Amino acid sequence: MTLSLPVIGMYMIATPGPRALRHNIWFLHHIFTPVFLALIGIRLRIEGTEHLDPARSYVIVGNHRSSLDFIVNAAAFPGVYRYLAKQELQKIPVFGWVVKKMCLIVDRSSAMSRARSVINLKQQLAEGWSIFIYPEGSRNNTADALGDFHDGAFRVAIQTGAPLAIQTLVNVRDVIPLNTSLELRPGILRIVWEKPIETAGLRQDNMAALKDQVRALMESRLSTF
Repeated sequence: MTLSLPVIGMYMIATPGPRALRHNIWFLHHIFTPVFLALIGIRLRIEGTEHLDPARSYVIVGNHRSSLDFIVNAAAFPGVYRYLAKQELQKIPVFGWVVKKMCLIVDRSSAMSRARSVINLKQQLAEGWSIFIYPEGSRNNTADALGDFHDGAFRVAIQTGAPLAIQTLVNVRDVIPLNTSLELRPGILRIVWEKPIETAGLRQDNMAALKDQVRALMESRLSTF
């Protein structure tokens, strides 16, 4: 990362704006992450990418089990996406600057702010970005396969009409055991993509059923391991 940041910074200076952002995120997803994973001895076995259409933008959801997830998420997706992040993350020194530049921030302070955020998300999807949201909200450090799902990811998918792409990290605890964020074990990580769920025409009263459907798909993958 230390070697990569000057490259990203120089590119942002030389080519400012949306083009630099897309190129920098592509670099992080498809150059930095494979090199990083190779250096720590982790290989990915990715299944189901044939279900993803490179011409479409998705709201992506995935399970969250470890500090390594965000790197694996990026390497497993054939295109580029932006994370949906909380406003509070912008306050963290240095990392907050990266969040502000690379991620999409949702303002939930009022109904008007939330409405503006939805308009912005629709615009980002129309411009070819996919959006990644962890439905569990934060990392699941329990012994349960999945934590409780929040409504946010499913509300965004329904409100924007974007297809919902589901990514499951099946055996992440093989490389990062429970209750540690520092120990890494070289090995093979299995990642599975489901066939995306179309959300066009769905309403807010369909959200609970959509959330249950996604949870069942993830649980079915995790139960086979």
